[in-house]
Amino acid sequence: MQDNKLFLSASDVSKCMSISIPMAYKIIRKLNDELQEKGYLVICGKINRKFFESKIYGGLEDREQVSYAGL
Repeated sequence: MQDNKLFLSASDVSKCMSISIPMAYKIIRKLNDELQEKGYLVICGKINRKFFESKIYGGLEDREQVSYAGL
């Protein structure tokens, strides 16, 4: 089942990357700072899924979409 979340939570990032939730929050904060510098609005504690995937996976154009539902 594909999960079409627009934003990922720290829990989603934690499970996806096999890291602790505090580390996931640090990554989200860093990525949100980058988005904010580009003029985008951000939500604290959440990260845009497409931006996250592009930064972590280098984009998924040629790959199967990642499902966060089973994480």
